[in-house]
Amino acid sequence: MARDSVSTLGEAQQLQILIHGVVDYAIYLLEPDGTIASWNTGGERIKGYSAKEVLGRNFSMFYTPEDNERGEPARALQTAAIEGKYEREGWRMRRDGSRFWASVVIDPIRDGDELIGFAKVTRDMSERREATLAIQKAQDAFMQSQKAEAIGRLTLGLAHDFNNILTVITNSIDRIVACDGDVAKIARSASIAQRAADRGALLTRQLLAFSRGDLTRTKVQDVNAVIVASKPMLYRACDATIEFGFDLEPNLPQVSLEASQFDAALLNLVINARDALPEGGRIDVNSRLRTAPGGTQSVVVSVRDNGTGMSPDVLSKAMDPFFTTKEVGKGSGLGLSQVYGTVAHLGGTVAIESEEGKGTNVILSFPVNPADGSGDGETPVKILMVDDDKPILEVVSEALADEGYAVLTATNGEEALEKIHNDASIDILFSDVVMPGLSGVDLAKRAASLRPELKIVLASGHAEGWIEGLPQDVHFIAKPYRLGEILQTLSRRVDG
Repeated sequence: MARDSVSTLGEAQQLQILIHGVVDYAIYLLEPDGTIASWNTGGERIKGYSAKEVLGRNFSMFYTPEDNERGEPARALQTAAIEGKYEREGWRMRRDGSRFWASVVIDPIRDGDELIGFAKVTRDMSERREATLAIQKAQDAFMQSQKAEAIGRLTLGLAHDFNNILTVITNSIDRIVACDGDVAKIARSASIAQRAADRGALLTRQLLAFSRGDLTRTKVQDVNAVIVASKPMLYRACDATIEFGFDLEPNLPQVSLEASQFDAALLNLVINARDALPEGGRIDVNSRLRTAPGGTQSVVVSVRDNGTGMSPDVLSKAMDPFFTTKEVGKGSGLGLSQVYGTVAHLGGTVAIESEEGKGTNVILSFPVNPADGSGDGETPVKILMVDDDKPILEVVSEALADEGYAVLTATNGEEALEKIHNDASIDILFSDVVMPGLSGVDLAKRAASLRPELKIVLASGHAEGWIEGLPQDVHFIAKPYRLGEILQTLSRRVDG
């Protein structure tokens, strides 16, 4: 007599066969309090327990002692119940006491509005994680070798540059000593020595900026005034074969600048332009006010030359640290990367337009300092806003920018941590609580450990009482919030 096919079985039997037939996943049901109500073959294979050993026990038995101490099992059920799903990766325990890297998904099961339990699926991701870590380790080793090679090139280039500078200065001094009162020779030698000294000072600024050791406090300034003050230095960097043009739009709004860093950036651009004009040519320094379609204003400073230009390949690498097309001793490869770092630190952008044989135009764009009525010359308060909901991120960040804040944005906790690590000028972290991956609470804790002085505001559509582990020194604001509430909250955080 032929056996019944699966299709002839009842729905409950089919489901039972399906669940027990899956051996790569631990699939089981939990009571609302976390008690294990069912257990499949995959659970036994992955975790080593038979059904008899786990049924009736709490699923926290699979968590590490550290996670249990932090209350992670209860938090997982609470997140699933509130948000409709809990999804994480982390360490879990097998019967023999060993650990494995698990991908866990918990979904709530409801009968109407009543929560009657949870469906939990666990997959052993240890092999994939080990493969990922092995790839990451190989990538890190490759990056370290590249860094070592780049540092070697940098050291060689700097040694040549400084030796050349010292040679010019010492020989100029020798000529001054030996010229026997010839005023013209003295002036010429002094000018040559001064140009070499400017070059040495620029190299030092490049190194300090690259190492992030010279990110000094900015001030609200007139960019045209800074450019005009830099003219003598820019002229000294070039010889008589270079013609200069300055076209500075009058009455520009003020921007936040650190004058010496801006001077260094401008000098870098002029030196690059000069080197692209081996037979002489023209360098134009311009400033303009630019208004974006949304009404946002920025002051644009450009340095244009009619020199050799760049190929598309060179243009794509131009702002990479250590990259240079110049011969050894002619450049460190830090010039454009220093320009980019300086401008980015001020909240601006850098763009390069270039074509072989038609010259290069480097465009620096600086945000206009908000007219916030402070009048104290201080840099505006910088906020990092984090939310995985892009419409919220867009509308609120623009509203805050309109109120005079400098606003950075991130769509997840990992991206936010990277920006906090790289930008010491961020004053306030304003983050949503519920996000994929790193939650706002965990982001707040890790951000506070990186930057203890950082002020933190968290927002959520859930009541504050529902959020576990909320740090004591973090301010909470409930969604939906209005701009007035946010501004009041941020103002209180700024005032301490």
